[in-house]
Amino acid sequence: MTQRSPRKILVTHALPYANGPLHLGHLVGYIQADIWVRFQRMCGNDVTFVAGEDAHGTAIMLAAEKAGVTPEAFIAKIKQSHEQDFRDFGVIHDHYHSTHSEENRVLSERIYTALDKAQYIVKKDIEQAYDPLKGMFLPDRYIKGVCPNCGTADQYGDNCENCGATYSPRELKNPFSVLSGAAPEWKPSEHYFFALSKLQPAVEQWLANADIHSSVKAKLREWTSAGLKDWDISRDAPYFGFEIPNAPGKYFYVWLDAPIGYFASLLSYLKGDAAKLDEFIGADSNAEMWHFIGKDIVNFHGLFWPAMLHGAGLREPTGLAVNGYLTVDGAKMSKSRGTFIKARTYLDAGLNPEYLRYYFAAKLGAGVDDIDLNLEDFVARVNSDLVGKYVNIASRCASFIEKRFGGKLSNRGPENSEFAWFKKSVLVESRTVPISSSGNFSPGIVLHADANPPVDEAALMREFSSAGQRIAGLYTARDFSGALREVMTLADKANQYVDYQKPWELAKKSLNNASSGRGTIENRLWDITSVGLNLFRLLTLYLKPVLPELAREAESFLNILPLTWSDVNGPLLDHSINSYKPLATRIDPLQIKAMTEASKEDLAPAAKVTATSSPSPVAPTSAKKSPLPPAGEGQGEGASAGATISIDDFAKIELRIARIDNAESVEGADKLLKLTLDVGELGKRTVFAGIKSQYAAEALIGRLTVVVANLAPRKMRFGLSEGMVLAASHGDGKPFLLAPDAGAEPGMRVK
Repeated sequence: MTQRSPRKILVTHALPYANGPLHLGHLVGYIQADIWVRFQRMCGNDVTFVAGEDAHGTAIMLAAEKAGVTPEAFIAKIKQSHEQDFRDFGVIHDHYHSTHSEENRVLSERIYTALDKAQYIVKKDIEQAYDPLKGMFLPDRYIKGVCPNCGTADQYGDNCENCGATYSPRELKNPFSVLSGAAPEWKPSEHYFFALSKLQPAVEQWLANADIHSSVKAKLREWTSAGLKDWDISRDAPYFGFEIPNAPGKYFYVWLDAPIGYFASLLSYLKGDAAKLDEFIGADSNAEMWHFIGKDIVNFHGLFWPAMLHGAGLREPTGLAVNGYLTVDGAKMSKSRGTFIKARTYLDAGLNPEYLRYYFAAKLGAGVDDIDLNLEDFVARVNSDLVGKYVNIASRCASFIEKRFGGKLSNRGPENSEFAWFKKSVLVESRTVPISSSGNFSPGIVLHADANPPVDEAALMREFSSAGQRIAGLYTARDFSGALREVMTLADKANQYVDYQKPWELAKKSLNNASSGRGTIENRLWDITSVGLNLFRLLTLYLKPVLPELAREAESFLNILPLTWSDVNGPLLDHSINSYKPLATRIDPLQIKAMTEASKEDLAPAAKVTATSSPSPVAPTSAKKSPLPPAGEGQGEGASAGATISIDDFAKIELRIARIDNAESVEGADKLLKLTLDVGELGKRTVFAGIKSQYAAEALIGRLTVVVANLAPRKMRFGLSEGMVLAASHGDGKPFLLAPDAGAEPGMRVK
């Protein structure tokens, strides 16, 4: 393979946010980065692979407050779980750090100060969203509303997930606080802006030369064509992050210091050596810088980040490797279907983490397409490719080498004339059929049991070796699916070779033992199985970036040093191997079932439950018909109102105003929140409500709502539910709590 070597490469992947466990969707980009790193190292390149926790922001501050711990303690626990998941899935960093670190504070201040000195920091008075119920300014992501660009509802205050537009929260239509549901007030505040507009020419020049997929460049150019806007990089207290120098009460926005966290992790790895750090990030650095990210954060890495680096006098990224989203069984991951799968849940089901690495790699092309984890196809592909093809080659050949030839491979190489066995006529159904000097044969010929067809093993070995350069090119371009297609095509050929040669039949018909001289059936058996294991060695080499642990076990079996890409040439001759032990086992579909069942949300109650309320008690068979329509019915647009009721019927339902004093998740039930309600003179009530899909627990605390106060309590395995909160829904699983007008107080009767 011809390339610049060695290359000095810094590789990072998107930093996981320190507010929860990793799921399989997160792993797509992390595994993609790890595969590329491993391949580059096998090519002899000098790669430094760093990452860390994205640990700042209001979300973490509030989550820690809810958990009753400091933010530092909260993120430390999350970091520990993330690191374990990374290790178990074979994503091995040189260093894994955190954005909440001294290194990141120093580097964030260094870059900010450089930007300020170069006059790229400006102050502007803005009106900022303020939650009157929570008594705090609201980050962009804590405001939702209707996108001003495409009209999609329920979009965050900084960008639209539907059309990708970026905007300010003030531009949202019908905004509301996700913490309390209150309409935000707008209060003046002085903020600090990064003058991105001044650096648009630099961004466009970088974009023209950067190694980025054409579809990503096209998307970034849509934003530059519209004109880049200055970027608000400050947030008001209270905020968990770094305070801006000489600006009391003002903090760096999380997206300012998050990418700088790449450098902070590197600096920590370099033990604080600033000179070595500048060898990677200095303006005249010869190192490459690659970021592996999801398509949802392209604007931050493709616009803001290169502009920040250029403005601060540092080098810009060499390229961005962008992956799409993960779907499972053709749909968005779902907790109710058991397809919102956490990394740890996959492992707890007993599934091999390298099987997921292989499946993701088989789907990851050079582009930015979403990939689908089809669970049935996952089982079939792993069982076919890895067990039925790749590992099968070793298992078919190893026992012959071990039992008949003392665990040693043949000493005759494919280029040696000794590999021209039987280049003469062979008996076929009592007729003589000449075989060409090249050793070619017709697969359709029915062969006599004593004479299997000769093959030009030298040509076969050359084909496998020469494929290395082609496969390396695909790995380099991050077209992992293309690389694995090539590898599995070779695996098919290796299995065909063994099938045609039928070593098991040669073993039965052997007339002599291994010491009886060349040209014997026994020597032919030795050479065929030795060729098979040499083909297996090359397949192991090509799969190693994807399957590092399986490759390590194969290297141990073959009794060889760790494979590098330079090992594509030269077979193992007169080489002792170790006893073969099964390298891979088939996936049992029961493991998939266990994983999905463990991932399902527990909807516990047997009675039908809407997503908008706590479960109602099951009515006895003798009870009168309820005056309300059945749960989930009569709610859709255009649906009939159902049978009419009298005012007396309505009076039987006691509706009261309630304040939500506390809200918390219910362990083992992903849709339910446990609400503690203040119902005035009726006292405190506990209600389990199926509204978690739309509301963060902390967003509900202090909010007023309406509760059915005279509903018979229902005993659930989570506890006693003492009522039902009211919510509106189209029956699509998206409930919206009813909220009384200002002036309503807990305990008031709704009439």
